[in-house]
Amino acid sequence: MASPLCLLLLPRTLEQFILRDQATDLLRSPGVVAIEPARLPYGAYARLPATVGDALAVTQARRLRRGLRAPVGVVVIFHPLQYPLARALVAREGAELWYGRWDRYEAAYDAGPRLRERLTELHELAAERSSLTFAASVELVRLEREAGRQAVLTPLAADSFPALAVDPPPSARGDGDGDEVVAVSLGHLGRRVDWALLRTVVEAMPELRLLLIGARHDDESGDDVDFAALRESDRVEWLGALGDDAAAQAIGRGDVGIVPFKVEPFNDAGLPYRILKYARQGRRTVSPELAGAHTWDRAVTFATDPAAFVAALREQRGRRSAPDLELRAWALEQTAWRQNAPLWDRLEALGIAQR
Repeated sequence: MASPLCLLLLPRTLEQFILRDQATDLLRSPGVVAIEPARLPYGAYARLPATVGDALAVTQARRLRRGLRAPVGVVVIFHPLQYPLARALVAREGAELWYGRWDRYEAAYDAGPRLRERLTELHELAAERSSLTFAASVELVRLEREAGRQAVLTPLAADSFPALAVDPPPSARGDGDGDEVVAVSLGHLGRRVDWALLRTVVEAMPELRLLLIGARHDDESGDDVDFAALRESDRVEWLGALGDDAAAQAIGRGDVGIVPFKVEPFNDAGLPYRILKYARQGRRTVSPELAGAHTWDRAVTFATDPAAFVAALREQRGRRSAPDLELRAWALEQTAWRQNAPLWDRLEALGIAQR
């Protein structure tokens, strides 16, 4: 009889999946199979009456099963909206359900009240059914344990994000005024950002140059007066969305990375990917007091107010010409193979895969 399979139900295509590096690591085993989204999007399950959604999930599970070469031992989901399909597969195959918790999905900014209620319900169902819940941050693990459930910590990996050479790029050597501090933000530039904090910091630091990498969401923050003020500042560079190579080069122009998020439930629980991406260039992160970011204490300086944020940025002056090599070495050790260890251990115990 063929060995059982582990199905990774990807919420997006592998190339677009935020946990692409960790999924790719698991897919090294022939016993692990990626299932990309079907034509019926997972979001449809939240919009349909539960009975209709469950019936569609059963049909979709039957169709999916026809294309598999072996029995299914594990079904892995990464979002509560995937639970109806996973439940149908688990019931059909007698498989285990694993649940990856890399965000506090039910507190997402783009979820209205009804969707949040449905996401909360699906999260509870998935977490209660799960044989192995793995979470990206210490705060997400704590939340599961607070709910009376177990979860293992599997932080993020960024193996495919470039790490610059040890020597800083020529553009960083002698770049600008010797007293200048260059800070970099990589990622979302919309409603998650504490624009008041950023404006206060920029105005309090005449020596600061701020590089913002990412798509600017005027539709989310266009009415914010602090956002508007930063758009007019000649010390703020809006670099737009960049590919990984260009983003790494831009980080190399800076002394320090920042996580400029509001301290709110969604931001507080997750693990900002950018921390590891900064560290791969030998740059430390300055962040507000976000519980999830404590997962990577080694790489983060926490600031409880704008004055502390300014002081922490000034401490990193000059890093663009003298990267923190110990921090970089630590970051390069945070591989998908290492972070996935609890998953590999369980796959081996089930006879599905070997590391």
